[in-house]
Amino acid sequence: MAVIAFLREFNMLSAALRLLLAMIAGIAVGFGRAQRRVNAGLRTYTLVSLGAALAVLISIYEYQMFTGGSWSGAVEIVGMKFDASRIGTSVVSGIGFLAAGTIIGVAHQRISGLTTAIGLFCAACMGLAAGAGFYEGVLVSVLAIIFALELLKPREITFKRRIRNVTLCVKFDSIEDMTDIIETILIQDAQIFETEIERAQREGDELPTAIIELKLAREKASHSALLSSVAELPCVHSVQELIY
Repeated sequence: MAVIAFLREFNMLSAALRLLLAMIAGIAVGFGRAQRRVNAGLRTYTLVSLGAALAVLISIYEYQMFTGGSWSGAVEIVGMKFDASRIGTSVVSGIGFLAAGTIIGVAHQRISGLTTAIGLFCAACMGLAAGAGFYEGVLVSVLAIIFALELLKPREITFKRRIRNVTLCVKFDSIEDMTDIIETILIQDAQIFETEIERAQREGDELPTAIIELKLAREKASHSALLSSVAELPCVHSVQELIY
């Protein structure tokens, strides 16, 4: 307890340890993201966490210099007030702009990058905790963030594939082939909610693409069987399930 109390104080050793902890935490979270080749990887998470920790240390340093350090005389003369939390607050606000840049719109009205954005926000907060000397919070948050980003992903995909609501993206030859596609889906006892036709460019020729929202029957709730039945049609070039 004496060691922890010493490390919670602001000194050269505790400052170095906090920066090192923030860097290690950023590496631990960013390693799995780098393996998935997402927008923000190992270096991004590490630098965000390290920079946030440094921002808090700057706040603590300025506070000590203003209240009891060599700057205290100037503060008394000027009558300036200092808010130690303002830099950390700016980090939380500023990370929103960085995170927003990772959110992009992809094909078929889907959004990509939301997990990366909130992951960067968590990395920044993790760095703020490290800079403030909240060691327990950093250790717990590292484990919790890694669990959410890495271990929950396959379970999330499995859960989504068990849901009877499905959105298909089907690329086919011509509009006249929509009848065959819809009939094939209805044979599976599925209920079609909405169909939207898009145009996609491929090798100079325009091929129609259908976005079909449907619900599988309880007795035939196999996503793979539905995809296979549609893919076997001669008019279909490709079919994929859109997972939002």
